[in-house]
Amino acid sequence: MSAQIIDGKQIAEQIKREVKEGTELLKTTRGVTPGLAFILVGENPASQVYVRMKGKGCEEVGFRSVTEQLPATVSEQTLLEKVNEFNNDPKIHGILVQLPLPKHINEQKVFEAISPGKDVDGFHPINVGRMVVGGPTFKPCTPAGIQELLMRSGNDPAGKHVVIVGRSNIVGKPIANILLQKQAGANAVVTVAHTGAKDLRMYIKTADILIAAIGKAEFITGEMLKEGAVVIDVGINRIDDPAARGGYRLVGDVHFESARHVAKAITPVPGGVGPMTIAMLLSNTLKAARNSSEE
Repeated sequence: MSAQIIDGKQIAEQIKREVKEGTELLKTTRGVTPGLAFILVGENPASQVYVRMKGKGCEEVGFRSVTEQLPATVSEQTLLEKVNEFNNDPKIHGILVQLPLPKHINEQKVFEAISPGKDVDGFHPINVGRMVVGGPTFKPCTPAGIQELLMRSGNDPAGKHVVIVGRSNIVGKPIANILLQKQAGANAVVTVAHTGAKDLRMYIKTADILIAAIGKAEFITGEMLKEGAVVIDVGINRIDDPAARGGYRLVGDVHFESARHVAKAITPVPGGVGPMTIAMLLSNTLKAARNSSEE
């Protein structure tokens, strides 16, 4: 048995094409161009790359984007004032503050400062609350991308036992809430397992759909999986590899080679969940622009 490879790049491109069409329609019918503002604090090289990639995504679909670069020494008050400036700018429909932030800045305070209608990352407590009760909201981008990967690859979670390994506020908790809803693309039986479990393997073995977001390189192997499971690997871990260019390679939380002979379907790393995050950010921003044009 060899698993179906769930191609995140291909599915993300499909979503971006849909967003581009929606953007063109919004421009012609309402004269609105979706605008996305990025706030980047400090010189973190990975953050700079992510913001550049997101900016490129905006360009591809016809959005307007602006990047505000602030020094790592910026005060929390100055950052909050910049967020508020974008809150009050009618040409900006989405605001993204790139994480991580310097230690002297309270991340939660920054999330709460973003207007819920422009919170395209889905981290504002109001949007989190709406997600939990199944209301209309901006779903966090990575969990929303996971749901799209499942549906568009023909692996509807309805009635399936989904085991999520990891309980972060960015992936584990929100995807659990999303897939629990009595809605299309959800309606699953959900178990959240984590490092507090005495025997993680016991939970993993029962998963019809396994979502691995534990942050440990190749922690889950093929022998831990239920035969025919669908595996969504959220992990991105750097491991040393002298044979690779740069001396390292990226791997997931799942040992791909052993898992693909047991699983029915699996996402690769890279090229699985990663591209979906940007696609869903663009999708959320288009939704925010539509909402603002209806007010």
